Amino acid sequence: RKLFGGNMNNDEQPLTTQSIMRELQGLKEKFKGDDEMYESPYADLEKATVLQEARIFHDAKAVKESPRSCCTTITKLLYIVAQGESLTSAELLDVFFGVTKLFQSNDASLRRMVYLFIKEVAESCDRGDVIIVTQSLTKDMNSDTDLYRANSIRVLARIVDAGMLGAIERYVKQAIVASVPLVSSSALVSASHFFESSPESANIVRRWLNEAQTALQSSSEMVQYHALTLLYQLKQHDRLGVQKLVTQLSKAGSLRSPLAVISLIRYTSKLMHDEARETAGGVADGSSELARAGYSFLEGSLRHRSELVIYEAARAICKLPGVEPQDLAPGITVLQLFLSSPRPTVRYAAIKTLSEVAVVAPMAVVKVNDDMEMLISDPNRSIATLAITTLLKTGSEQAVDRLMKQISNFMSDIGDEFKIIVVDSIKALCIKYPAKQRVLIGFLSNILREEGGYDLKKTIVDSIVFLMDAIPETKENGLLQLCEFIEDSDFTALSTIILHLIGNLGPETSAPARYIRFIYNRVILENAQVRAAAVTALAKFGARVPSLRVSILSLLQRSLQDEDDEVRDRSNIAVDVLSKAIAENDYADTEEDVPTLTDSAAFLLLEPLPMSFDMLQRSLDKYTSAPGALDSPEPINFSTLPIVEDIIEEAPKPDSSAQAPILGSQAAAAPAAVDPAADIYAMPELAHLGRVFRSSAAVELTETETEYVIKCVKHVFEAHVVLQFKVLNTVDTQRLDNVTMALEGESDTLTVTGEVPCESIKYGDTGSCYTVLDRDTSVGIGPSAFSCELHFQAVGVDPNTGEEEGDSYEEEYAVEDLEISTSDFIAKVNVGDFRRSWEQLGNTCEVLQKFALSFRSVEDAAENVIKYFGMAACDGTATVKNPAKPHMLHLSGVFVGGKAVMVRAQVTKTPEGVVLKVAVRSEDEEVSKQVAECVA
Repeated sequence: RKLFGGNMNNDEQPLTTQSIMRELQGLKEKFKGDDEMYESPYADLEKATVLQEARIFHDAKAVKESPRSCCTTITKLLYIVAQGESLTSAELLDVFFGVTKLFQSNDASLRRMVYLFIKEVAESCDRGDVIIVTQSLTKDMNSDTDLYRANSIRVLARIVDAGMLGAIERYVKQAIVASVPLVSSSALVSASHFFESSPESANIVRRWLNEAQTALQSSSEMVQYHALTLLYQLKQHDRLGVQKLVTQLSKAGSLRSPLAVISLIRYTSKLMHDEARETAGGVADGSSELARAGYSFLEGSLRHRSELVIYEAARAICKLPGVEPQDLAPGITVLQLFLSSPRPTVRYAAIKTLSEVAVVAPMAVVKVNDDMEMLISDPNRSIATLAITTLLKTGSEQAVDRLMKQISNFMSDIGDEFKIIVVDSIKALCIKYPAKQRVLIGFLSNILREEGGYDLKKTIVDSIVFLMDAIPETKENGLLQLCEFIEDSDFTALSTIILHLIGNLGPETSAPARYIRFIYNRVILENAQVRAAAVTALAKFGARVPSLRVSILSLLQRSLQDEDDEVRDRSNIAVDVLSKAIAENDYADTEEDVPTLTDSAAFLLLEPLPMSFDMLQRSLDKYTSAPGALDSPEPINFSTLPIVEDIIEEAPKPDSSAQAPILGSQAAAAPAAVDPAADIYAMPELAHLGRVFRSSAAVELTETETEYVIKCVKHVFEAHVVLQFKVLNTVDTQRLDNVTMALEGESDTLTVTGEVPCESIKYGDTGSCYTVLDRDTSVGIGPSAFSCELHFQAVGVDPNTGEEEGDSYEEEYAVEDLEISTSDFIAKVNVGDFRRSWEQLGNTCEVLQKFALSFRSVEDAAENVIKYFGMAACDGTATVKNPAKPHMLHLSGVFVGGKAVMVRAQVTKTPEGVVLKVAVRSEDEEVSKQVAECVA
């Protein structure tokens, strides 16, 4: 009671917990204002005032008698620099001259402040201004005081260049092998900074290899760690040198520093990973001496005295590529012991590593399940979340119900970011055990109906939709759960997505009528955006389920007077289409409740457009840009519109040296797409060739550093190929006149028939010349190669005025050969539904091929196969998710002549290499054969 300023009388209440809490709350309110009123003593500093105070540095008497005042002034200088104030060159020069005079003081605190000031300010000022303190620092580097030697070397590492480093090299090498750990460690760290500063400095530091090896034998743990780091830095590009270093140190056991041993473990692990990547083998199967010795060292490090080293070794073992489950056992056992550590950081590290192992080898972690279940109630939510997600990866099918019951009590105590992790793990568990889909979908739906943010709700909705697609049995259950969710959803975007999903999948269920109530409730109760989505969903039900048309028509008619234009327009269209379909078709006597092939409602409301609205706009732009297109009597329809690729050439990017536009300004807007064929249509000489089918990306025929930078764009027509050569003149004393490109080569299908020269190309300008090739349409397309040589009239000009001077002469300039492959005749067009389009093409004109590819990984093979075919990757198959399994590529495109072509390519990694199996389908068997040969 006396603590709170009072005496205890007989009539007062006894001291209780409640009274103590009241007193503490009163004290908190009393002193709350003091914290709010606190201001930094440096808050109102002005640069001019501080620079005036810095004149004390020139007073030798003040420097010696009051070093504390000098320290305060340096602190103020550092503060204003940290706040963004910049010192002019003259101000810096004056300050640095003053700082050099502070070296006269022997006060250790002042000297350390001087070092700090020089190091912090050195990077923001001119090299010439800093050089004036170098002599003082060099003197300190040879001082008898160890503190001065260590700190001066660290500061010099920030300010000297390669030229000055050669002058002080002898002193740094002496410091590296010094007997004082502080000096030696400082020199080693500074050497690392020198090595990274410039290639010239790196060459000098490489001569310090012997000194670094000597420092590695030091009795100081800190010196050992820094010496090993420097040695690896010097040898990192010499694999044999690193392997020799690692082998010697792992066998000798001379490292006493735990941090040095951790670094050695990481270097060993990297070597083993690199070898496994090159040999495509395991690391613990005795395939090489390095693998055996490396695994033995890692296993021996599990018995180290340091907990850090033990964890790092266990983590390295668990991350080894191609390791067998029995070889994981030592690392798993150590991590299992760490799960019961009293320190949260150790528990978190162990459970995180086990979670990563469970992704690739879940059975190896099963024995730890009991220990991980104890962590579900861990007070650290991150640890508890990782424990749950790992259990979901390793748990058996029989344990799913018990796990869900444990997790239910846990979910209310964690935030959305942790719930998202749990949801992703439950989705993976449902894929693993499809028989438990009802329990898991029900669990997800319970979380969906609870409080949560948009990201959590969207993750759950996406997971349910994914499971509905992956496990057909979950479709109806998942749809009903989503219907229940939109009854109380506050997120417009999620409601519209779910309504779209219901409209697509609901009519295919066993009882479509049950979903009408959920959809119509949205028409009555929601905002305009959701109402519009609900009207569209109702229209889809009416189009696909004839028996419901009359009921749905009456519901849609109530939206004809909606206050929103979009809702009214959609309702009008749907009512009109369904009314006509009811009048035209009689489904009273049909057994199946599905529309006929001639049903107008099914065609108008369900069939998608052949292309997206964006592609339709681009296609119309290309159509109208062709000469005489609007005067043609040919009707405009989807079959006559030009093909538009998914990837088109972008407008040239602005010079990187130009000032970046201000965010949000009009100048920062993304550049509009440019049609590469616009240059062709602008040439009257090429107008008779017709419309361009596709244009390739620019192919570089020279290096960007050459005097003439040349690129080629291949424009493909129905029976022609036009090669556009873009020539950039980088010679300021020349103008290029009458520029043409001479082609030589043998081709069965392509023949050079004409050219359009470029009249003139000035310095810094880019001009285009054209070469026309005729294609023999009676012969199949195959790869062709042409040697290219640029011909032009070189005219001498004055580089300043551009006026002609001197003679002109004929010049020839050889460039790289140009290849024209079959893929150049295929437009990249992504189909919306690959499976449906594949089945529609049928296997009548299917061609099957098998190839052996010389790639080391599935990722590289898949990337190059897409390039070989020159087609668009569908369904996200361009990304390889699991390189250990065969990867299937879905490719689609349009062959010249408007013939659709599709490819299914399976890429498989084998011990001998990569095997590619290809199935090509098209409307023409010859086209399928030509496309299949793209890989050959």
